[in-house]
Amino acid sequence: MFERSREPKFYYFSTRCARSKNIIYNMQILKLNNFTKGWVVGDFEPSVIKTKDFEFAVQYFEAGEKHEKHVHKIAREITIIVEGEFLMNQKKVIKGDVLIIEPNEAAEFECLADGATAVIKTPSVVGDKYLV
Repeated sequence: MFERSREPKFYYFSTRCARSKNIIYNMQILKLNNFTKGWVVGDFEPSVIKTKDFEFAVQYFEAGEKHEKHVHKIAREITIIVEGEFLMNQKKVIKGDVLIIEPNEAAEFECLADGATAVIKTPSVVGDKYLV
């Protein structure tokens, strides 16, 4: 039996009977490009899970793309380099690196080789990005 969460278009799945291997799948397939800049979880729309606790994004970049120097006054940001090479705060980071950026710490980056990141920000605060 499955239970639908209170959030629209988000389903949990469970087994009906583990011994007989009867499984009910209620999986949805959504497209990342239907979300704003890869942000899929947080206190914004569209969102798979709307929550003030954290934000989550998967983002793809082409070599040469840059993000302007900015700070988050409230949120802590954790960035995982999934693929590629980046210059983050003048330091080269590569696949497998995990970056932790504390509130009020300035951050800027440039993509050196096509790549992807997974980003977690906590808490989710709309508008908590300030260019410096």
